[in-house]
Order: sequence, then structure tokens, then C-alpha cells
Amino acid sequence: MKKQNNFTQLLRNTVIPENPLFRPEYPPQAPETGVAVLDEYEEPVLRVEKALSCLCSYDPSQRCHEDSPPFLYWTIRDFEYAYRNKLATPSTVAEHIISIVEEYNNKKPPMPLLILFNAEEVRKQAAASTQRFEEGKSISILDGIFVAIKDDIDCYPYPSKSGTSWLHNTREVKKDAVCVSRLRNCGVILIGKANMHELGMGTTGNNPIHGTTRNPHSFDRYTGGSSSGPAALVASGLCSAAVGTDGGGSVRIPSSLCGIVGLKTTYGRIDMKG
Repeated sequence: MKKQNNFTQLLRNTVIPENPLFRPEYPPQAPETGVAVLDEYEEPVLRVEKALSCLCSYDPSQRCHEDSPPFLYWTIRDFEYAYRNKLATPSTVAEHIISIVEEYNNKKPPMPLLILFNAEEVRKQAAASTQRFEEGKSISILDGIFVAIKDDIDCYPYPSKSGTSWLHNTREVKKDAVCVSRLRNCGVILIGKANMHELGMGTTGNNPIHGTTRNPHSFDRYTGGSSSGPAALVASGLCSAAVGTDGGGSVRIPSSLCGIVGLKTTYGRIDMKG
């Protein structure tokens, strides 16, 4: 069709006066109303505090009432309230998560939410967080919050396979990625490496190597991809948040298919040097 309609020749003869822009950039603009600008190199805990100040006040009485849906997603602020008021501990929550992950792995067909998971490592982090709350020394609102990390992001001591069977053999993970390190500094409990479409090269989440993460709302449906594991973990209620990557929709697609919120920052809005 391109040849028949002379498109090839037309494109060859097209003159574009502007230089090619290989890196998308947003134009300089005045600060938006109600937006807090955070210093990229400020301590993570201080950045979280400033971000929290932009939110509405938290009212726990609004979370459970007659009109609540049959399945209630517990938010980060719900967990923080429960921990501070001794209604639950991170260690208690950890045991529930461990049992559910193991249950999902043994389903037929299995529901492999995580490629790499170490129950003892989760218990260790949860015990440290629980002790901080008992001593009144919690680090931030994120202390004791369970978060999964997509398998293409470094999270020590786990290898980074990117959903493959071989990529981890090409490079040893010696430390956390910057985003993971900042979460850890805020007291986040990292539950493991979330499943994904192999090398991120697909939008279904289908992974023949580690197993396909199924949609928690309907096990015979895809989650979308490539951040299939992070989306499924949040949609199933196991995590209040998860970290994925998005080059062409890899966070936004599974989020929409799983009925949760997925955020992709505008290119150039955050520091890329890390």
C-alpha cells in the first residue's frame, strides 16, 4: 500500500526544517498551583513528609462503613494508622502475605506473582519495622509498608532477571537501584521481585519461563504488561504499592486492566542520573 500510494517517495522528498528531537522535553513553565517542588537530593524521609503535607487529612472512620465495597483495599495510611495505634504490626501482616504468596504459587494453575521471594528476608525486615514501632522510632509513614519491585529493577540481594532465565548471569547485583534504596531508607518492606513480561517486550504479561501472572479479578484473563506482577500484587491487595517500569505503557496498561492506579512520570521531570 505504501508503494502503490507513493508514500516511500513522498517521505524521501519531505523536508523537515526542525532538527530531530530524540529526547522529549517539556517546556519551562511556572510552578503549578498547589504543587510542592521537592529537592531531588533531599533525604527521602523529608521528601515523603513534604509529599504527605499535600494530601487531605486522614479520617479512619471513613474507611469502614455500611457503604464499603465487599473488598476493601487497605492504603498506606490505613497501615500506618493501624501500626501507630497498635491494631496490627508489620510482622503480623508479613505472615499473612507469606501465606497468601505460597497459596498462590500452589494454585492450579499457579499464580506466580513473584519471580523471587524469600519468606525469611520478609520476616527479617518486618521484625525490624515492628521493633521500631514498639520503641516509638518509626522512620516515616512508609515504615512497615509492603512494596514489590519489578524484576528489571535492582533490589539487593535478589538478582535481576528481567523475566528471563539467563539475564542475571550477565551482571551481578551488588546494591539497590536508587528508587529501591530510597524506599528502604524510609522503612519500606520489600517483599521480592515481581513477575513481568520477558524483557518487557510485550503488553500481555505472558511469561512462559516463570509462569504467567493472572489477573486477580479473573484468573482466565491477562494482567497486561509488561509490569504484570506489580499490578497483580496491588490489585490482589497484597501490597499497597509496587514499583514498575514504563517505556511505552508497561505500567499504565496492566494498571488499567487490573483496575488500579498506575503512574508514569513525564520524561525529564525526574533526575535520570540517579
